[in-house]
Amino acid sequence: MSLIKDKNEMKHLIAKRVAKELKGSLTVNLGIGIPTLVPEYLESDDIQLHTENGLLGVTDVAEEDIDPNLVNAGKLPVGESIGASYFNSSDSFAMIRGGHVDVAILGALQVDQTGIIANWAVPGKNIMGVGGAMDLLVGAKKVIVTMSHTSKDGSSKILKKCTYPITSTRSVDMIITELAVFKVVDKQLQLVELMPGSTLKEVEEKTEANFTYVEE
Repeated sequence: MSLIKDKNEMKHLIAKRVAKELKGSLTVNLGIGIPTLVPEYLESDDIQLHTENGLLGVTDVAEEDIDPNLVNAGKLPVGESIGASYFNSSDSFAMIRGGHVDVAILGALQVDQTGIIANWAVPGKNIMGVGGAMDLLVGAKKVIVTMSHTSKDGSSKILKKCTYPITSTRSVDMIITELAVFKVVDKQLQLVELMPGSTLKEVEEKTEANFTYVEE
């Protein structure tokens, strides 16, 4: 059984694990939610954080230094690193669609066993919307999904087939939850790592999708 005590701890556990995947000189786009915690755990100064509303060189910002006009795509206050650059939204999306974003880290509502995700709509409910997710799934060189392994009712969010509208026909490259790390290889899920405190039995019980366990 997972040893995680609360939701905030779960989010930070996932963000810390994602940071291990980011090495060298990279341009990285952070989605809403868990992805915004990843910068707390980055070890490389060569990583440039990108937000699709028009800033390359995103950093955290102290509360006393918040500029209400300087926000990320999720409308959260951000800071600017030395050498940061600003551009309009169309240029930002041109960067994404042109393949100039090395890694996109996205949240998801569901993911299926081929790596297809749904993260922009829940039938009958109002949520923030698609944002840049569709473009990032097409243009980013690598896509990592961060999400809780199950819904509030305990049902699996890693499914044989998504029941919500899908975001793109492109499969993501990795899925990281509080229980496990999956890679998507040839449209098949490979469990490559168990997160601290979780067991293979627990992952099997809480994952509807088919997967193979490949120890790395």
